[in-house]
Amino acid sequence: MVTINVLGQLEVIAGGRDLAPTAPRVKAVLALLALNANRVVSTDTLFAELWDDRPPRSAATTLQTYVYQLRRMLDSIPQGERRCDIVTKAPGYVLCTGGTDAERFLTMAEQGRCLWRQGHVAEAAERLRQALGLWRGHALADINLGPELTIHRAHLCELRLRVLELRIQADARLGRHQELIPELRSLVAEHRLNERLHAQLIDSLRAAGYRAEALRAYQDLRRVLKSELGLEPAPDVQRLQAEVLNGVHGGSVTTLLRTG
Repeated sequence: MVTINVLGQLEVIAGGRDLAPTAPRVKAVLALLALNANRVVSTDTLFAELWDDRPPRSAATTLQTYVYQLRRMLDSIPQGERRCDIVTKAPGYVLCTGGTDAERFLTMAEQGRCLWRQGHVAEAAERLRQALGLWRGHALADINLGPELTIHRAHLCELRLRVLELRIQADARLGRHQELIPELRSLVAEHRLNERLHAQLIDSLRAAGYRAEALRAYQDLRRVLKSELGLEPAPDVQRLQAEVLNGVHGGSVTTLLRTG
């Protein structure tokens, strides 16, 4: 069975081999079709991705050539393993496939959220961890992104971050604060303006008994927000800092991090 992966470098896995095309624009066409699997992608959308607002006169013919190359790639896969095709359907094309890693990620993430809402915290953490494990790096890592794929990647990255935040919250609810601290330090360095991640770091440091470090983490956040946005931390984060100062356990971080 063919597996198309976009959560990292573009892959077309069949029979243990990666058959992904190498030509940049052919890869972009496949990526856009894969991210809209089993839905029509109009030729206008494909033109916008490939040539922005300046398609050449030969755009229609050139696009047909790219689709032909992709069909040849799929035709090289034995029929029993294939279950994947590109169909012409007005006003464009459809990639008919059993699914992509992006679709599996969204399904597993929703399952994790449902488990969280039902109070099955350990199961939710594990399912969310499995969903995040589908990522092999940055989405569409080897694609020259046009405007359409740029939007798709931004959306996927935002969803990944929300899932990651919920998985961290689930692990924290399970008392895994000590294990979370190194991961959270790395994440707040990468997402310097994300108050939810900063709040979780502060809370995990407090829960692990590192009160002074928790207060320093709050001051680090306050300094970043002041210098880059001219803002103070959100009221919930300020209350969290007050709780750390007063030695209070539990509180504001739960409200701030509610993502499920």
